[in-house]
Amino acid sequence: MRPLSDVRIIAVEQYGAGPFGTLQLADLGAEVIKVEDPRTGGDVGRTVPPFAEGEDSLFFEAFNRGKHSISLDLRNERGRAVFEDLVRGADAVFSNLRGDATVQLRLRYADLAPVNPRIVCCALTAYPLEGPRASEPGYDYLMQGLAGWMSVTGEPDAPPTKTGPSVVDFAAGLNAALALVAAVHGARRDGVGCDCDVTMVDTAVGLLGYLATWHLTAGYEPARTEHSAHPSLVPFQNFATADGWIVVACPKEKFWLRLVAAIGRAELAHDDRFASFDARRRHASELLPELRRAFVTRSTAEWLEVLRAARVPCAPVNTVAQGLVAHRESGGVQIETTHPRFGTVRHSGPMIRVAPALDEYPPAPARGHDTIELLTKLGYGRDKIDELCRSGAFGDDFDSQYNRGAP
Repeated sequence: MRPLSDVRIIAVEQYGAGPFGTLQLADLGAEVIKVEDPRTGGDVGRTVPPFAEGEDSLFFEAFNRGKHSISLDLRNERGRAVFEDLVRGADAVFSNLRGDATVQLRLRYADLAPVNPRIVCCALTAYPLEGPRASEPGYDYLMQGLAGWMSVTGEPDAPPTKTGPSVVDFAAGLNAALALVAAVHGARRDGVGCDCDVTMVDTAVGLLGYLATWHLTAGYEPARTEHSAHPSLVPFQNFATADGWIVVACPKEKFWLRLVAAIGRAELAHDDRFASFDARRRHASELLPELRRAFVTRSTAEWLEVLRAARVPCAPVNTVAQGLVAHRESGGVQIETTHPRFGTVRHSGPMIRVAPALDEYPPAPARGHDTIELLTKLGYGRDKIDELCRSGAFGDDFDSQYNRGAP
């Protein structure tokens, strides 16, 4: 039994942020049922290039393993009735749509409480549902610009720069997953569900962390720093080596003392200009050239060996390929799924480890793959399923497995 194996989630989700959040829940054992709109070809992530063919893409595989898919038109009266039957036996309805679409599709607690008073309605939107921008779409890049991330990322003389991975998307998905689990716990305790709302803009601004507190309280103006340096701790940044780059971090005094000894500059520890956090910050322009001259004398591999032996926090600045190798070498878990088009699909693995580990991870579902099975579990007979097919509840392109002899 996985920790969430008794949790059923109906997910009206698409693209990256929402599916990334429910992926964590599926890996933890939750039954995640994707409701895919047949009018639009389902989750748009199915067609994201470059590794895409038909409705199969590696982008979609990355976010949707272990889930189920039902093809269902929520704007169709009969499709809505099927959706509500699913809600009766679910713990949560999760969505990541525009705020106005969430309201229009009646995915709020007030809409679904008459169907299931214990249901949790978790909405991940770009902006607050009650705010003036509720109807606007939101994407990771937009939020990194809006929240100020790009103004503090990259070199000082470079254009505004985004982070490499889609961190706002992923963090918003994680926030939504946490909110959903917390709300389901509360609903089981109290017998009453609720709305729980997470926004990308709240996530992006919240991740500014101490930079926001410094600015709001003391008027601090964050800016890009040279070589990705920490805004206040010195040294805590990238340094060029003889053949690449290395990250060195001294967030505690003991690390500073170990560093100067390891690079053969123990006398720097006794220099009053560098005797404390604040002193090193004020005299960074004098200290950093000394450290740079030391680091360019050896290769990255040589410095890693020296600094790790001295127990100084450090890491190479890897490519993604090198990072994946380093992940495996450090004990990281990487997994495989089997896909009818792509064959063996390799993934970076679950971010949350809960024993025992799974022996096998199911692949992402084809669009509508589980429609008939889910309807049968709801007690629908052949006549009712055929009637729903004719009504358009599953879309005009739904090829009924039931009519082809599927159980």
